[in-house]
Amino acid sequence: MHKWTMRTTGALFFAGALAIAGCSGDDGKAGPQGPAGQDGQPGLPGQPGQPGQPGQDGQDLTATAKPESCAVCHGSAGAQHQGIYGGFADGLDPATSKLQITNVAVASVPNATTAGTFDVTLTFNVTLDGQPYTAGIAALKQKSFRATEFDVATKSFTTQTAFSWGTPAHVANGQYTATKTAAAFAPEASDAFVYLYLGDKLILPAEGHYNLMDNVASAAVKYGTWTYTSAANVSGCEKCHPAPYAKHGYRQATVAGLEDMVACKACHTDQRTGTDFVFQLLADDPAAAAALTVDADGETIYSAEQQAKYAYTATIVNDTHMSHAMEFAYPQSMANCVTCHDGKLDVILADANFTLKTCKSCHPVTGLNGDPKRAPALKDVVPHSYDLYTTTVNCSGCHSTAGGFAPTFAQIHTGYDKQIYASATAKHSATFTSKVDSASFDGTTNKLTVTFSVAGAAAGAIVKPTIVVGLYGYDTKDMLISGHSSQADGTTNLEYTEGAKQRSDPTKSSNSARLTLDPAAATAGVTQWTATADLTLWSDLIAQGAVKQVEIAFLPTVGSDQAAAVSTTNPAIAVAGTTATVDLASSAIVANAYGKAIVSADKCNKCHEALGTTFHNPNYGSAGVVACRVCHTVRDGGAHLEMQSRSIDSYVHAIHSMQPFDVQSIDFSDPVASMRYDHHVESTYPNFTILNCESCHNPGTYEVPDQFRTLPGVLSASRTLTGKDRNIGTVASVVTGPGSRACGSCHRSQMINEDAAGDLASFNAHTATFGFAIENGTGVFDDAVAKIMALFQ
Repeated sequence: MHKWTMRTTGALFFAGALAIAGCSGDDGKAGPQGPAGQDGQPGLPGQPGQPGQPGQDGQDLTATAKPESCAVCHGSAGAQHQGIYGGFADGLDPATSKLQITNVAVASVPNATTAGTFDVTLTFNVTLDGQPYTAGIAALKQKSFRATEFDVATKSFTTQTAFSWGTPAHVANGQYTATKTAAAFAPEASDAFVYLYLGDKLILPAEGHYNLMDNVASAAVKYGTWTYTSAANVSGCEKCHPAPYAKHGYRQATVAGLEDMVACKACHTDQRTGTDFVFQLLADDPAAAAALTVDADGETIYSAEQQAKYAYTATIVNDTHMSHAMEFAYPQSMANCVTCHDGKLDVILADANFTLKTCKSCHPVTGLNGDPKRAPALKDVVPHSYDLYTTTVNCSGCHSTAGGFAPTFAQIHTGYDKQIYASATAKHSATFTSKVDSASFDGTTNKLTVTFSVAGAAAGAIVKPTIVVGLYGYDTKDMLISGHSSQADGTTNLEYTEGAKQRSDPTKSSNSARLTLDPAAATAGVTQWTATADLTLWSDLIAQGAVKQVEIAFLPTVGSDQAAAVSTTNPAIAVAGTTATVDLASSAIVANAYGKAIVSADKCNKCHEALGTTFHNPNYGSAGVVACRVCHTVRDGGAHLEMQSRSIDSYVHAIHSMQPFDVQSIDFSDPVASMRYDHHVESTYPNFTILNCESCHNPGTYEVPDQFRTLPGVLSASRTLTGKDRNIGTVASVVTGPGSRACGSCHRSQMINEDAAGDLASFNAHTATFGFAIENGTGVFDDAVAKIMALFQ
């Protein structure tokens, strides 16, 4: 059954085991209504903070605050998550899979009734865990047996003659056989290949097209002397997807006996008619995509006009480009061809590939979706009057190296994102680096002095730094005070950027005398700066031991032309910033501070290439996840995400669990907006499951948070939806424990996405019972933190 959306697994597959309601006690007598809470700290740029909840007079609001006991029952939950994914990954690897296919052979004889056709018999052996598999192929979850002919002259795989065998029968001792009658060719006498794949059983519930199997097996036999070199690299797929890469979780791209990607050609033959017209409709005519319906079998119904208008061939190129450029929330620019085609840009950008078919694999024609992160519409970038739906004009007639008078394909598309790459083989961040040279703290004046420098800048470069100082709470990895947050006068606590303005009043500077920079203005050729932070406002916290260390983030901004100021015509590039932890008592930089090696930015950038380039700006992503934590602190609820914390662990978990931003701004009565919401929440993390903690985390850093080394956090309230009723009702903003905030973010996201109100209420009750959840209000976070952290001092 075809379905173009991909359903997530409800609240992770084991959430039911956690849905334990807490005991209910007698309600105490309500006190009189307290004063309205103050606004929370500001959210991400352009978004207001969440309003605080009113307090209640006559009550100790933090009386129920206590450390969580999550680790008692769930102390190895992270390892269990990773172990499930590891079982899937082991089953993908031919070296460790317990399912094996051997002795593949094909024998053909002429068909007795239809001249020129053949009866082709396939035989092979299957073992499971080293023993002959005798239970029958029908008992397996996945199975396919295909033969495909290769046209040496055109270097293409022929759709018309390709065939598959039905379910093979067990002969004896794990041997299986099947015969295809009247096949178009005899594989063993042709330039061809035979490809088989099997998958034994699901280890997680199926998610749309994705089947995560306990064990899979692929095998192939190649006939003839032909060779095939794909223009794409399997290693490119494996940057985001599981390795070894297997489409849908079980169809492997690298198979012994075949060149890479050839196995994919068993299905994606080169003349196969495409049927996923929704790819182009989503980008080109979203209203038409929202109006699509399905038949009784779940197949999408397209009009004859749509099928003609958006006709395409379902090659690997088209299906991969269209799905990533038009359907998936692809986390980088499609123009960054080097991600999948590293070392082969000369092949893909050759004149012969400059065709309308290639262009339309990434670019919609009209681009009515209006998404600036997608490839721009051809009508906006092609200065021709052709009907771009029907024309067969040969682009390379004019756009060619030999005799052409217009820019070539390689001149229009370099094949790499210039914001990230200096060349096809080197990122800007590989040569333009940053360093904290020194730091010192004077406890008498409460002044922190830090020097920074950059290396690898171009001569005369104009580098504009952003400096942010966050104050760690107690001995934890979390900021008690965010440098990005603001005081009542609108100035940030401890953040400096030349020319920065207040969001509420752009006529005023958001910089303050609490953090100064020398030199203060970006000046050509300057590569070293001194920042001075006055921590007097928080001297009581330092004296009490509530603040012992600070984190300094140095985030440089420089343009593509480094000798010119950043502008709309000279956009910022992704260079390397840095962070440093300073211990205030010793006035020294701490080389390996706790919490700095939880996540690897290199792992993030396998998918993103350079953090911040598709959200925020390049300098915000330049110094890794620790720099994100300086602004994304636990003391604020999520401005864009309901029922989540603004802390980086909650934010990232929710985002990768496909919880949409700003749900209160969606008009669900608009069919397009509603479709986009459904499409987003039904998408799947590119590891095919969220359980691969090590796709971001370093090993051993994803268990239940240590109550001593992690602060509680604020979760935002639920939002009110427009044009849609849902089961989830009003949920107040609360201060809660670190496990509920961080681990709970994944679980909570999926319950929110599925509108599983009962599961969500039970989950919240469970985390409150074995931890705490106090309705947020003025001073509640600080009081709860002080009470709990006092237990560990």
